[in-house]
Amino acid sequence: MGMGKLKIGGAWSGVLEVDLDEWTVATLREEVAKKSGCVGPQCINLICAGRILRDGDGNEKLSQLGVRNNAKVLASKVSTDQEGKSLKEEFLAEEERSKRLSRLKAAATSLASRHAYGSLPVEDFNLELENQSGEKVQLGDETDQRAIMMGLMLHANAKALIKRQQYKDALEVLTMGEEAFSLCNPKVIEMVDNVSILQIDMVWCYFMLHDISWLSVAGIRLAKAREGIERAHGKESSRMRVLQGGRYPELALYLRLELLEGVVAYHNGQLQKSKEALTAAQAKYAQLQVPDETLSLLISMGYKARDAKRALRMSNQDVGSAVDFLVEEKAKKELKHQEDLRRQQEILEQKKYGITPLRKPMDLQKLNELVSIGFEKELAAEALRRNENDTQKALDDLINPETNSVMQVNVHEYFFYWIYL
Repeated sequence: MGMGKLKIGGAWSGVLEVDLDEWTVATLREEVAKKSGCVGPQCINLICAGRILRDGDGNEKLSQLGVRNNAKVLASKVSTDQEGKSLKEEFLAEEERSKRLSRLKAAATSLASRHAYGSLPVEDFNLELENQSGEKVQLGDETDQRAIMMGLMLHANAKALIKRQQYKDALEVLTMGEEAFSLCNPKVIEMVDNVSILQIDMVWCYFMLHDISWLSVAGIRLAKAREGIERAHGKESSRMRVLQGGRYPELALYLRLELLEGVVAYHNGQLQKSKEALTAAQAKYAQLQVPDETLSLLISMGYKARDAKRALRMSNQDVGSAVDFLVEEKAKKELKHQEDLRRQQEILEQKKYGITPLRKPMDLQKLNELVSIGFEKELAAEALRRNENDTQKALDDLINPETNSVMQVNVHEYFFYWIYL
């Protein structure tokens, strides 16, 4: 077997060139410990293919232990056997999450084809969400991000089915969306409002299908939804994010929630609770009504009725503020359109330069930094790609005549393939 490469992740991430017929677990452990900055090799635990790599008698080579070229090895700083056991369990759990997500993706793609609303573009993950303060939030590891993206896409497709009054099909898609969200870290998922809204949409489908057999489950789902919404926005919308002086989106969300809570409580014989929920929903409904004469005025200015209603609700029925809101919304849409185009171009450029050995996309910011100091773009991209986007290592390869020559050959071969693909 001889020389090979191992993809290391965890305490240190990178690719190691090893002699599989000569290196032992102890050799590998020592090398990883050195690169990760550990005091000694004893603080590093290694897992490959779901099992902990142990030193044994110290004579067994990596090839004899079943470690193959391009194998993925998870390295973590540990101090006891118990911690090693926990690490293994964590690794296996991550593997299971990834497998479930792959199965879910296959099922969702099949479902999308059956419902004729298109395939799910889940290969490119560029997920950016904001919290209630408008700040961008980090959404966990790659599996979390993939699961959240899958859940969001399924939820969006389910909403399209609900709009077409295909409630049974929508319920099937929402169930899959719920499973996708369940694969995420609970702390991460708290940041995503769609998880709560999805629960409300599921109960809405029960309601529209007149399926009273789901009532007990409906109550549990609504309780989950309220808990999530109140965690994000505060009880009775007291901490709702103020958008242009209005509260329309959150107000409408509470209206729908309270309406369904009232219906479920009524069918469960909880008449007082039902009355309170429906009364609260009625009050919010009154707040969302728009006078015909005010609406007509905005429509006469050339605005669509739907947009005009939303603007008036967001501006507390003030015509001047509503017009300002509509102008600002148009500018925001144009800005978002330009940003989407820019991001699409970035994704295409990232695809053009391939992925790293650990399957990470090209870091365009680091690429531009290398180009700015005089290196050819394609060559700089190859240096970053083979060094897992490590700028210093890429720079070392670029100024080394031997590695530079090898990379130039790789670049010519790759771009010849790209052009004729």
